[in-house]
Amino acid sequence: MDFTRDETQEAVAQVAAGLLARDLDALWAAFADADLLTLALPERLGGEGLSVTDVGALLTEVGRKAAQVPALATLGFGVLPIVALGDDAQQDALLTGLADGRTFTAALAEPGAQFPARPSVTAVADGDGYSVTGRVLAVPFAERAHRILVPTDTGVVLVDPGTAGVTLTPTPSASGSPEFAIAFDGARGELLAAGDDGVQTLYRIALASIGAVADGLLSGATVLAGEHLATRHQFGKPLATFQAVSQQIADVYVTSRTLHVSALAASWRVSEGLDAQDDLDVMAYWIAAEVPAAMQVLHHLHGGIGVDVTYPLHRYYSTAKDLARLVGGASYRLDLVGARCSSI
Repeated sequence: MDFTRDETQEAVAQVAAGLLARDLDALWAAFADADLLTLALPERLGGEGLSVTDVGALLTEVGRKAAQVPALATLGFGVLPIVALGDDAQQDALLTGLADGRTFTAALAEPGAQFPARPSVTAVADGDGYSVTGRVLAVPFAERAHRILVPTDTGVVLVDPGTAGVTLTPTPSASGSPEFAIAFDGARGELLAAGDDGVQTLYRIALASIGAVADGLLSGATVLAGEHLATRHQFGKPLATFQAVSQQIADVYVTSRTLHVSALAASWRVSEGLDAQDDLDVMAYWIAAEVPAAMQVLHHLHGGIGVDVTYPLHRYYSTAKDLARLVGGASYRLDLVGARCSSI
């Protein structure tokens, strides 16, 4: 039977979606069973009380295998900010189900603005809660989240994605991981932290966590490419022995190690409660500008095999593109770095 190009693309997309769904459920269950989700919890909740940097080591390993699981959204956008911002009662209520695979996420982007310093989403006190109104974009795993952490003009508000006044619209992502645009129309929410400080704390922890995953992604993809070049032969010799090939992967290795230093420095400063904004801005620019370019080189070194859905490289590259978009893109991040330099 002959297939048109559109039919072929649709069939490939369906296969990829099936693989993603199968891997997601199995891997996430394994995460929960291994107690990896509870590491950041306070000891009174059965956790280890690990820091942003400590949990970042786990997120780096998630990135190193390009595992399509909601670890970044749950730990980096949810659990760590809840531990940092919530009181004991909120932590007890929200985090006790984590060992069973409960997920969280955060709304870090609005139309035309990633990590907005002054969110346009509004939260108005309404009885014992808040009424949330506004629009957000690129919220990963929102449909399955127990709560969404939403930056608002009042502070960080927790919203149940299943509550009235919340409309979830699936939007495409490069990796195929679930992602949503969300409209809040008077949705009920609970205040997690009031004021700009709470919003900025969420942003700092989320950015540091993104950096940890990006670090693992580029490192893992570089190792994958190195193994390919060492075992794939051309003209009777391993590809790795060709000068042009070795120079290109050496450049990627330098980029990978630079990102590692940047991500670790930013994460450590966040964990220690130090001013981390310079480090976070530089790291985010590196993620947006250098990581996708390095992934392109690795694709080139793999040839056509890199886009095969049964070969893992496409997961690394597509996830890196999603993270680059989430942090706002290279131009946006370069403007932020430039603005900080001009103020010195």
